[in-house]
Amino acid sequence: MDRSEYGFCFQQIHIDAARNSTDDFNPFHDPHKYRDIKDNPYKGTIVLGFQLECLIEYLVNLHRDEQGELNFIEEHDLHFSNYQLTFANALLPGEPFKVEIKPSIIKLDPPSLSNRIIVRKSDSMVIIGHRRETAEPLFVPNNDLSLFADAMSAKQQTSATESQFYLKSKYISAGNAKNFTSGSLCDQYYYFDVLENRVNYPEMYPCSLTSCALLEKAMSENYDFVTNPMVYMSHNISINHRISKNLRTNDELRIAVNGPHIIAGEKGLGKSELTQQLFCCLGLVRENLTLFYAEVFMAPLLSIVGAKTSP
Repeated sequence: MDRSEYGFCFQQIHIDAARNSTDDFNPFHDPHKYRDIKDNPYKGTIVLGFQLECLIEYLVNLHRDEQGELNFIEEHDLHFSNYQLTFANALLPGEPFKVEIKPSIIKLDPPSLSNRIIVRKSDSMVIIGHRRETAEPLFVPNNDLSLFADAMSAKQQTSATESQFYLKSKYISAGNAKNFTSGSLCDQYYYFDVLENRVNYPEMYPCSLTSCALLEKAMSENYDFVTNPMVYMSHNISINHRISKNLRTNDELRIAVNGPHIIAGEKGLGKSELTQQLFCCLGLVRENLTLFYAEVFMAPLLSIVGAKTSP
């Protein structure tokens, strides 16, 4: 499949595979419920954000394989993948799109490897951003994880009423990861093969479980997903390679969610004037090892639609 042409296209079966494997019950992805969303401008379901990000991960991996860049990553101990991605538009099933991976930029002081990424459909950009490999994470919680101290010591939290954190436990599953990978239009053989004893979880699979944690947090607060839907604006994610490569089936993943923090809009070139909500999400495995840290920026759909239609 030519990555430079409009050779990719999701169908509803791909969306179903992705949402079912991550327990994402957002009405935007449900072919029965998207019609109920108030003032929904989309004429169908929309592709999951993490689903697109998994495809981005896979294609960047292929690019680096082809360019022989893995040696540089290993030589300089670039143990962190960092994604900084902005969602410019939604992608619907049946819409052809392409993914542009720009040539890698290699730096030595400090060592890093980065690629600019653009996802386009025929009439607009869908995602724009970067993936960077670094020796230290680019995105970390404030105060050196202290914001998450109480959540890190908790066992299971089903309500955000007694703490500023919501804690969701999930278990890593090879079956779910394979379905999520295939639903993201990736070749699952790249990551998994039982006969070859090869189990390499895509980095974005455990990160994608953040969507379930965010939705369950909102549900525990009686949030109305139909009358005031929220959509992703951008993601900043840092993932630890060393921990990700050692994930195994039935590993417990604990996702601590802090927020929302209100982020006022800014005027100026390349800035959004929309007020956004920031959710800080920490993914922990085993003895509180930090697998990933994600900053999820969201905004009400109605404010986005209003901004696009205002003179």
